[in-house]
Amino acid sequence: MADHPGANTRFLEGVDAWIGVLGRLRDVVRQHVLAAQLAELLAVRGPRVARVLDIGCGQGTQALLLARAGHEVTGLDISADLLTLFESELSAESADLRSRVRFVQGPGEAVAELAPGPFDLILCHGVLPYFDDVRTLLSAMSTVAAPRATLSLLVRNGLAPAMRPGLRGQWADAVGSFGSGDYTNRLGLAAHAHTAEDFDQILHGDGWRPFGWYGVRVLTDHREDDELPPPDELALLLAAEREAGRRDPYRQVAALLHFVYARDSDTRD
Repeated sequence: MADHPGANTRFLEGVDAWIGVLGRLRDVVRQHVLAAQLAELLAVRGPRVARVLDIGCGQGTQALLLARAGHEVTGLDISADLLTLFESELSAESADLRSRVRFVQGPGEAVAELAPGPFDLILCHGVLPYFDDVRTLLSAMSTVAAPRATLSLLVRNGLAPAMRPGLRGQWADAVGSFGSGDYTNRLGLAAHAHTAEDFDQILHGDGWRPFGWYGVRVLTDHREDDELPPPDELALLLAAEREAGRRDPYRQVAALLHFVYARDSDTRD
């Protein structure tokens, strides 16, 4: 980008494809399960009204859910097209809610300049897989975190990269996935899968400690449904996904891993 030379713009090549999968089953599962996990997290970590930063907010799904819950939300995204969708969704909300939401266009690496905070909760969902070196973005997030902040990272699961191609019968891709964190995602973009080991040591240096982790999309990642099932079936499906995401051994083979870090001594396994 002209104002931020050297910024990672890889995702911009996949924006149209991303918009094309919004509302499909896998997207609905991802957003619903993440929302449930964040609500659980905020109930434990607080505060009652949190200052939230959503890096890579996209169309604003999680940002709007958090604003509806009463939190103050800043969304940051590199895509003008996705922020336009966010703005359109926001325009339908009440004036009170709109007053608690702001969004900024730009790369996550420039967050200290674009949204200096401090923030109580920082979300970075689906962004780190596009970085060949995650240190720059992780460090940038640390600079805008409040003293008792919480960090929520969503990444492709590096513990079991062969699960998706295997369940879909893509055997050559499954065989090639063993022992490799590199893959081409459903948007056609080169990306990286991760495990906690990729983040723990880096974040430890900035005062973060592991707080917990979840799986996201354990049971439905191989499905390509354009239409959602009937409401009763969908409710059961989502309930099953929520439970699978919090339990071993299921969460270990989820498509996505949701890592949570805390910036104080209040940690758990």
